[in-house]
Amino acid sequence: MTPVLYQKERKVLDFIVQYIQRRGYSPTLQEIADGCGLKSPATVHEHIWYLIKKGYLKKSEGVSRSIEVVKEMVTVSEPQINLPLMGYIAAGAPLEPYSEPDASFAVAATMVSGKKPAYVLQVKGESMIEEGIFDGDYVVVEHQEMANDGDIVIALLENGFATMKKYYREGERIKLMPANSTMQPIYVTSVTIQGRVVGVIRKFN
Repeated sequence: MTPVLYQKERKVLDFIVQYIQRRGYSPTLQEIADGCGLKSPATVHEHIWYLIKKGYLKKSEGVSRSIEVVKEMVTVSEPQINLPLMGYIAAGAPLEPYSEPDASFAVAATMVSGKKPAYVLQVKGESMIEEGIFDGDYVVVEHQEMANDGDIVIALLENGFATMKKYYREGERIKLMPANSTMQPIYVTSVTIQGRVVGVIRKFN
């Protein structure tokens, strides 16, 4: 007989399953608390303890991000859509087209709004590692020409080079900020925004 899940346990479990599907690794307690609207990581810890006890999750002690879903107990199939895989984004280099012009990439439908055209780029480099975006990751981008402070954008510079950075307007200039404390920001007076990053996907071979 399948163990009963209470409403908050189901919410936590669904969040963990979908997070792992999208990113390839498990969320932290704080990320679960924020994503589920819970007050503290301690509350999340209690829910996870019950989910482990009921057989839905398992945990490796002493390992960071060690929550695993017991697949025999959980069947979640999110609707997926295929987005065009446009190429590679590397800091300070032209956008490099993908070798297959008709290549596509399946993503969870919930990752995009459905109101704007969207596409996928593969990341080259380490300019956004402090935002959890690593070399080899895939980013889901929704096309838009405007950006708000703090948005992670795909920006086309006047020299024709493209970059993925956090966008900030500072008076008459724009700051494109890397998420890597070893790198310096780029300051420009004008830039063409080609889209906003709305999701990150990591694949393990």
